[in-house]
Amino acid sequence: MSQQQPQRPQDQQQPIKYGDVFKFQGDLGVKPVAPADASMMQAAETVVLGKTEKGAAASTMQSAAAKNERAGFVGHNQGTDVAGDQGVAITETQLPGRRTITESIGDQVVGEYSAAAPLTPPYAAGGRVGAITIGEALEAAALAAGGKPVEWSDAAAVQAAEVRAAGRTTTAPGGVGAAAQSAATLNARTSRNKDKTKLADVLTDASEKLPRDKAATRRDAEGVVRAEVRYDPKLITTYPGGVAAAVAAAARLNQSDNKRDSTN
Repeated sequence: MSQQQPQRPQDQQQPIKYGDVFKFQGDLGVKPVAPADASMMQAAETVVLGKTEKGAAASTMQSAAAKNERAGFVGHNQGTDVAGDQGVAITETQLPGRRTITESIGDQVVGEYSAAAPLTPPYAAGGRVGAITIGEALEAAALAAGGKPVEWSDAAAVQAAEVRAAGRTTTAPGGVGAAAQSAATLNARTSRNKDKTKLADVLTDASEKLPRDKAATRRDAEGVVRAEVRYDPKLITTYPGGVAAAVAAAARLNQSDNKRDSTN
C-alpha cells in the first residue's frame, strides 16, 4: 500500500490532512480528510471491487475523517471541493493472475496496490466487463450501507433508480422500488431498529429484480440524488454509501472510463 494509517495524539490539535496519510503535496494535500470524500471512495470501491478493501484508500480516509469529525475540524457531511468537482476514480490494470488497482481523487493518486485477479470481476456479471449499471450500483449500496433501516428518503431514491433503469415513468408492481416503499412504511411503524427492514433486505440482487437495467449516467445520478434529499429535509447531502451515493459513484466511474476510452 502507498498510504499509512493516520497516527495522531488523542488531544488532536490539527486536522489530519490528505498529505499526512497519502504523502503527497498540492492543493489536496493541505485539505483535511473529510467524511463525504471517504463515503464517495467507499461507494466507488464497493461498486468496482465488490467491497471496501481493508487498508485501501476508503478505509484510510474513513479512519482519518472520523478523527477529524470527533475533533470538530470537519462536519459529518463535509467534503472537499476537489472530490466534489472532480469526483473519485478507481482503475484496474489486468495482468495474468493479478490486477493493479489505482485509486484517485480528482487527478491525485491516493492509492495503488496489486491483488489477485478474481475469476469474474465483482461488477461484471456473467463475465461482462463494461459500464456499471444502476442495478449493480444498488447492489453496491446493499453491501456498503446494508445495515441501514429503509427510510422514506431511501425508498424515494430506489424508486428513482428503478424508473431510470427501466426507462419508465412509474415503478413496477412487486419490484425493488415497491419493496423499498413497503419497507419504509413498515419501518415508520416499528420502534426498534433491530426489527426494521434494512437496505440489504431490499437491494440484494437488485439487478435481477429490475425489469430492465442500464449503465448509470450523470443524469441518472442527479435524479436519484434529488429524490433522496427531497424526501428528508434534514439531509444536507446523501447518506454515506447509500443508494444515491452508489449511483453517483457508478456514474462518475462510467464517465471516467468513457473519457479514457476517447483519448486512447
